[in-house]
Amino acid sequence: MEKKIPQRRCLGCMQSFPKKELIRVVRTPEGEICIDLTGKKSGRGAYICRNEACLKKAVKAKRLQTNLEAQISEELLLELSKELCK
Repeated sequence: MEKKIPQRRCLGCMQSFPKKELIRVVRTPEGEICIDLTGKKSGRGAYICRNEACLKKAVKAKRLQTNLEAQISEELLLELSKELCK
């Protein structure tokens, strides 16, 4: 039997991808917002594909803030941009 690969939707381009291909941004139960490269941290997650244009779209349309139900700091956006360049 084939193992089911979890799909998640990118907040930028709104296309579905395998979960492992996307970067997860998580809002922890304490309210901290951080990048979750393991995909295992507890909290509310939002996904963005490894594309700078998608990050810009998600921020411009306020999808990241809406999805995480929190404000996104400039530092986190810079950190995300660096992560996309890897």
